Amino acid sequence: MVHRVFRLFGAATLFLPVLGHADPQSASPALEPLDLTHHWAGYFSLAVMVAAYVAAMFEEATELRKSKPMLLAAALIWFTIVLVYQQQGNDAQAVAAFKVNLQTYMELLLFIMVSMTYLNAMEDMQIFAALKSWLVTKNLTYRQLFWITGWLVFFISCVVNGLTAGLLMGAVVVAVGKDNPKFVSLGCINIIVATNAGGSFSPLGGISTLFVWQHGMLEFTQFFKLFIPCMVNFLVPALAMHFTLPKDKPTLAAEVVVLPRGARQVVFLFGITIAIAVSFDMSLHLPAAAGMMAGLALLQFYYFYLQKSQRRTTPAESEFALFFGGGDSNANQIEIDRLDIFEKVGRLEWDTLLFFYGAMMGIGGLGYIGYLDAVSHTLYGQLSPSLANILIGLSSAFVDNGTLMFAVLTMHPDIPPGQWLLLTLTLGVGGSLLAIGSAPGIGLMGQAKGQYTFSSHMKWCPAILLGYFASIGVHFLVNADTF
Repeated sequence: MVHRVFRLFGAATLFLPVLGHADPQSASPALEPLDLTHHWAGYFSLAVMVAAYVAAMFEEATELRKSKPMLLAAALIWFTIVLVYQQQGNDAQAVAAFKVNLQTYMELLLFIMVSMTYLNAMEDMQIFAALKSWLVTKNLTYRQLFWITGWLVFFISCVVNGLTAGLLMGAVVVAVGKDNPKFVSLGCINIIVATNAGGSFSPLGGISTLFVWQHGMLEFTQFFKLFIPCMVNFLVPALAMHFTLPKDKPTLAAEVVVLPRGARQVVFLFGITIAIAVSFDMSLHLPAAAGMMAGLALLQFYYFYLQKSQRRTTPAESEFALFFGGGDSNANQIEIDRLDIFEKVGRLEWDTLLFFYGAMMGIGGLGYIGYLDAVSHTLYGQLSPSLANILIGLSSAFVDNGTLMFAVLTMHPDIPPGQWLLLTLTLGVGGSLLAIGSAPGIGLMGQAKGQYTFSSHMKWCPAILLGYFASIGVHFLVNADTF
């Protein structure tokens, strides 16, 4: 409950009036948007959005899913805006602004939908369970496991969403450290820092990086300039924690996980899908979501093939299973209902996705009302861009980094690529400062309940903060030519 209050209240009070300023040229080249900041419609819309956030804060107490008040708020805000513009005889301008915000959300939704569908498919294929089993049974020391899980999640999170990657490695840490709570606590902190750092040097690593890529502020390959700063961000606190880790080995029972037929091919298709999305964006200048949808078609056709064919597991697939801890070359055929692609889509976090729709569209409406300029002038007018981006990154310990990135993007600040990279870095790794600062942290508090806590994370906040500023310094050093 505490993390909801911190993050949602922070978003409501600090950045609600910032987001979603649609480009007026996309709506009507001849007319400027109306300034409704002191109009009854502006006050009403702001009150509605704050009320929706308050309702979302108390989701656990009221048992009212957070998406419901946000969807209603978005609808009321845009109904109000269009009504006022209609009275002025120019409702088409407001409708066009709504469509601009809607298109932004739809591109994000389709990209995430395909990505999460593939992840659900790989989960059903026992890919993640096999990886966990392979790690657990390698007879490694606590220190070795600490570094292996950290490095693995650092690289996995550049293509897999942070929560999934964090929970995957968190399951390994909890399993091997069941008799050593100190290792579990340190391992979870390490995973959170590594996950957030790894997701910051790839446009596929999180919503904030995806936003920057989709808006064309940085090209796909430019994100990889953050690899060294992100690695520094991960290594500084990890090295500090290394010397407090136990040196002995955990005693664990072996576990065998058999990969079903088609597992390797699904992983391969996911890689192909990412490649298609990148090539669509870079070569054809189509939205990355178009490439992801093409990849979804490939998965659907492959599932159709698996459903219709009756052959047993091939030797090649058996070797892959053995590598990850499996060993049964006569694994049973996957059931038909497990190959239903729409079942994978249905298991997405729809409440969160619809909540995000309400937040983007509602806050987008508040921005279109006219609250954007004052905040933009304060951040990027009175402060230097570097200081503004560092402060925004620190605030991501309390407010969702996707919301903050969308806020800055809608300000349209005139900053060089180096500053966009700095903002991407700080927003990506700033959430590591607190346990409630990112989705992996919140997820691991539930997964390792009683062993990894808010207070145990706070003890290492100075080391994480040192890594935060160290990564910024390295970015200024190695990417000086981008400023």
